[in-house]
Amino acid sequence: MTITTLSHELLLYSKTHNPNPPAHLGSRYGKIGGFLPEAGNTIVCHLDKGSQTQAALIEARQTYLAMPEAPQFLFTPISSLHMTLFEGIIETRRRQDCWPDDLPLDTPIDDMTELMAARLEGFPILDPFKVAIVEARPSGLLVDGATENDRKVMRAWRNAFADLLGYRQPNHEDYKFHMTFAYAIERLEDEALPRWQAMLDEVADDIRRKAPILELAPPAFCAFEDMNHFHELLIFDFDA
Repeated sequence: MTITTLSHELLLYSKTHNPNPPAHLGSRYGKIGGFLPEAGNTIVCHLDKGSQTQAALIEARQTYLAMPEAPQFLFTPISSLHMTLFEGIIETRRRQDCWPDDLPLDTPIDDMTELMAARLEGFPILDPFKVAIVEARPSGLLVDGATENDRKVMRAWRNAFADLLGYRQPNHEDYKFHMTFAYAIERLEDEALPRWQAMLDEVADDIRRKAPILELAPPAFCAFEDMNHFHELLIFDFDA
């Protein structure tokens, strides 16, 4: 008999192991009706359009959608796929540790985006970095720098943004870079976990073969109204 080892990431989506409601259910999205208004801004790397990476991740996303439990998740549009490099501010997280320390917490989001964009105009472009998959999880992919140096460079970008914008979120140092395919509406039953682990392992191996280095666009400061679209306002072009 084959015994499947379930990853920590998968167990976070298990009803038995994590009975708490999904963190953003009811604020970012509902059980029905899709994504809810939740305006904010962020700094992300979108997928390089037309790349082998984009094709591999679309295929991976289709594999998730083919799972019997796919209706228990709300999937983001393909066009919105990205890796967050530094978390901006968001309407539902008006807290001092998630907000520039010299700006009032009740400042309207559009005004915050304008003020932050003005600060970022003078951001010094740091070294480029390469990204690779770490593992797949029910919500998408965990990723990180492809080498130790890439990982240091990505952290340097985060620290530089934090210094310029004036805040460090509580998870700043141990932030897990990721790409979100979907948000959990309902957690998984125990009987589903082994087949999900097999699927996640297969997806991760497939991406490693097809896209050992993920082809990403340069970091961009983006505004959003919800999780459907991230509008690029300022691009930090490595080649500029």
